[in-house]
This record gives sequence, C-alpha cells and structure tokens, in this order.
Amino acid sequence: MDAEFWHSRWAENRIGFHLDDANPLLLKYWAALGATRADSVLVPMCGKSIDLDWLAQKHSSVVGIELSQIAVRSFFAEHLYTPMVIEQGNGQAIYEFDEIKIHCGDFFTVPVEPTDVVYDRAALIAMPETLRRQYAERLLSLTKPGGRILLITLDYPQEQLNGPPFSVDEAEVNALFEGCNITLLERDDKDESHPRRKQGISRFAEEAWLIETPTLAL
Repeated sequence: MDAEFWHSRWAENRIGFHLDDANPLLLKYWAALGATRADSVLVPMCGKSIDLDWLAQKHSSVVGIELSQIAVRSFFAEHLYTPMVIEQGNGQAIYEFDEIKIHCGDFFTVPVEPTDVVYDRAALIAMPETLRRQYAERLLSLTKPGGRILLITLDYPQEQLNGPPFSVDEAEVNALFEGCNITLLERDDKDESHPRRKQGISRFAEEAWLIETPTLAL
C-alpha cells in the first residue's frame, strides 16, 4: 500500500474502482451539502473520475488530488480537454482546464488551499487502517471551518475480503471525524446478487455520510 502499488494499478489498467458514470450517491446527496456555485470543491484521490466533470458544471472551482500521472492525463484526454500544465518538481505538477484543477502528487504533501466542500468517494476506503487517522487529519486540514464533506464508505467483514477498498464502519467514521457533526445519509445493504456477495462475503453495505466541520469560535 505504497505509491508504487497505485502506480502499478494504473499502469496495468487494474482500475475496477473507476466508474464510467457519475456516482449515484453523489447525484443523490450532493444537494445535502448546501453548496453554492462559489464554493470550492476538493476531490481527494480523484483518479480520472467523471464526477469531476459533473461537479465542474455546478462549481467554479473543482480541485482534485491524484498520485498517478496516467490517471490525470487520461481524464483530460478522454474529455478532449487540453490543460495548462505547471511542473512543480519532484514529480509533481498541476493540470488546469477551466473550472478543474488537478494536483498530480502525494495527497499528504501537495500544497492545496482549504476548500469549502469535499467529495470523498474512494479515498478513505483506499487507505489501510494504519494510514486512516493521518488521512482524516489531513482531509480536515484541507476543509474550511464550517465546511462539509460527502463521504462514501463500505462496511463488510474485513477478514472475508482483502482490501482495497477497505471496510470503514460507523464506529471508525465517528472516531476519525470526532468533533464534527456526522450524519448517516444512507446505508445500502447489498443482496446476494451483488458481485461482492457472490464472492462469499456475508454482508456488504455502501454508506453515505455528511460530515460538517466545526465553525471558528468567535
């Protein structure tokens, strides 16, 4: 679970986590964040997700962070966008086209300004347990006071399936985002027809969370 792991996944096109359409939970629950067009959006570990394009239709500033240069270049190529590229050194670069800016580099170190709202579909659940606390702290540091996070997680018996994506249950969400206002928007328990259940997983659920960060004290 180091950078080389993700680079190899993209190089070998082993990207089962990529969706060809906008995520249904994003479409269903983005309005719950009460975000305006002027609100800036952060999408950590964005890959080449079409969700970036959907968000750019609603917001003037959509900022992605992605480790793989293959993923970043694929996103712009597949949308026929020609981005401005600003090399940052140490293998990092910024790709920018209209409302969309993608920082190609390590999530934990790229210089990104805090944003108003965050969409995390597959970043937290891509982190092994040993990195999830560090990830959550970094994510909160990139979210403005009073900001909102739409977080998508999975809940299943971890011992029955090797991640990623990993299981992050309700207790862990509450622990990682302690001090925030946390609301479970939906829990979708998959039936036996779901591909993961067909692999023998006894239960498999997808959950959507609204996380609201504290406002600054007066």
